[in-house]
Amino acid sequence: MKKLKFYVIGLIPGLLLVFFILNKKGASCSGYLPNSRVIAETLSKEFQYSENAKSEMSTYKINEKFLKDSIITNGKVDFDKSNAQKKPCPDYVLVYPKENPTYEITFEKCEETVTLNSLKKLK
Repeated sequence: MKKLKFYVIGLIPGLLLVFFILNKKGASCSGYLPNSRVIAETLSKEFQYSENAKSEMSTYKINEKFLKDSIITNGKVDFDKSNAQKKPCPDYVLVYPKENPTYEITFEKCEETVTLNSLKKLK
């Protein structure tokens, strides 16, 4: 029991110290989750658009900047509808916003490029 007390007395201040140091440096674990990894990899590649996606973007008046900065960056990958294990280029379905989605995009993420296949307005 005495060892447990010393352990807790050291653990709690240690955790607080590490938390405040890492928090000041801006470190976070959010980049390691599958959703964050797919989005980061997607945004780092060159974008291509199918004819269907181009027409839908013009219909909904969505430009490339809004697509990348808002829809993809703040979207949520629906792994149930996605085919993440497909070789050589996995297919993904992304919804935006995360709560009560308005848009759904499907894209194919290859080694060098990302091809946006469709953009649907859900509401």
